[in-house]
Amino acid sequence: MNFEKGSQPPIVLIHGMWMTPSSWDTWARRFRDRGHEVLTPGWPGIGDRTPTQVRQDPKDLEGVGLLDIVDHYEAIVRSLPTQPIIMGHSFGGIFAQMLADRGHGIAVVGVEPANTAGVLTLPASTLLTGLPVLGNPFRKNGASQISKRHFHYTFGNDLTRAESDVEWESSAIPSYNRVFFEGVLSLPRAKSGITHVNYQKPDRAPILLISGEIDHVAPPAIQKALEKKYAQGPSLVHRREFLGRTHRIVSQRGWEEVADFALDWSLRLGLPSSVHNDYKEVTP
Repeated sequence: MNFEKGSQPPIVLIHGMWMTPSSWDTWARRFRDRGHEVLTPGWPGIGDRTPTQVRQDPKDLEGVGLLDIVDHYEAIVRSLPTQPIIMGHSFGGIFAQMLADRGHGIAVVGVEPANTAGVLTLPASTLLTGLPVLGNPFRKNGASQISKRHFHYTFGNDLTRAESDVEWESSAIPSYNRVFFEGVLSLPRAKSGITHVNYQKPDRAPILLISGEIDHVAPPAIQKALEKKYAQGPSLVHRREFLGRTHRIVSQRGWEEVADFALDWSLRLGLPSSVHNDYKEVTP
């Protein structure tokens, strides 16, 4: 890769729904220990607040749309002196793919990514995890807190309820309802949905799709469908499934194996010609 001797590409980590950047603390620390600059910016409205602080005052999450978030991350990526590795979890995996579609990243990793436009595979567990938000269309621009019971099903299905409740206290925040609705409504609109990507884009960065065997939110069936879409085009796409992993894969016991695989894959297959860029500085 075309870096100065001893340097490493920066890494941008994009968190998912119901989480803050703190969900990436494990991976970020490990990647920094390997010599990378790691950025973990939050979605607009979160800033540097803790999950407890966001739960206490979620008004800044209300009305934020999907493109607001993608544009926010694009500005951050453009401000970097070199193209980064981009990794996104869950909804963040959608944003990572959209950034790749816009020409960003030397390698892109979707960690248990949800559906982009045109991917209609919706397992029953996925529908169930979205019900608290989708079941109330009058709250489309609101911010809905995930209950401890629902968090146990959605994120903590490898834990006891008591263990899951501890995780809820340390990490859960309300959802961005508008993002949820926009994402779902774009699914049948393969060419015009907000989450549209060109699956046959010839000059896109390599994409890795990571699946968790027992993930209730974005089960492996979704990443298999995504892989099939991308395989129709000439650019590289790989998928790797990890056994026994839930939607909490980035912090679940054994997260080191997943993090190391994602980074090693990215360093091995990142596009050398895309490492340097001449982006104009943009303030996020």
